[in-house]
Amino acid sequence: MEINNCVSIKGLTKKYSKFTLGELDINIPEGMATALIGANGAGKTTLIDILCGVTHKTAGDVVYFNEKNDIGDPALRERIGYCASTAFFPLTFTAKDIAVSMEIAYKSFDRKKFAELCEKFEVDSENTRKPRNMMKQSDGNRMRTCLASVFARDTDLLVLDEPGSSLDPLMRDRLCDRMREYLDDGDGKRSIIFSTHNIADMENAADYAVFMDRGKVIEQGFIEELKEKYVIARGDAENYDKAKSLLLSGNHNRTTFDGLALAENAEKLAEIGVESEIPTLQQLSIGLLKYAEEHR
Repeated sequence: MEINNCVSIKGLTKKYSKFTLGELDINIPEGMATALIGANGAGKTTLIDILCGVTHKTAGDVVYFNEKNDIGDPALRERIGYCASTAFFPLTFTAKDIAVSMEIAYKSFDRKKFAELCEKFEVDSENTRKPRNMMKQSDGNRMRTCLASVFARDTDLLVLDEPGSSLDPLMRDRLCDRMREYLDDGDGKRSIIFSTHNIADMENAADYAVFMDRGKVIEQGFIEELKEKYVIARGDAENYDKAKSLLLSGNHNRTTFDGLALAENAEKLAEIGVESEIPTLQQLSIGLLKYAEEHR
């Protein structure tokens, strides 16, 4: 089955005095959730800021929905929802102030839906008897309110920068459910791009992953296919010296070792008494990022 792209990135770069993003070539599949994964400083937020028009690229092309490539176009912005890693509403705003400002800024903002989502995310809505402003709320509640405002719009693409970073585990699970609902309601036409460090909690929300290190893409693909491409190898310490040439990265102690390896080497590992298993997204992420760190 042919899969369309909601965003196509070609030769994208952003140059700062002490950091360069790119060149990046990434195709974000339509109808799915794509996770941007990498250590702090990998370039995830810079990429998101470029995609949403917060900062300008140095060079390269970004094409949205196979037809538009000017993020300054109001019609394109209407189709994209953006949530920063920190609350982007003034701290003096209450839920009512947010609703009023979003109605002015976006034609598709649904004020009733915003109130309902605030209640689902367990934060003050404009129906709350004495709603607090953002200054009087925790970081987690500010993020929940911002997420509610973004999900209350009728968009084709959501771009979320660390949406789960300030949420507790239960609320991250609820966020994952809401992300899946958003995709399901779009009948294959809605997409999500999000960055995350909470890989284990957010794995259920992701279909595609882009792994980044120091401004570069080190791996990308559909998560289920990546889990077929790589394995986690486990064995006794006495076999580590025989196995280490087949490992991309790993850990070992006096009794055991484990590490990431290519699935094509699973038979060779088995011949020396090393077991292989399917990696979780978190194991895959740690293994790939450690490999990148060791081969800079």
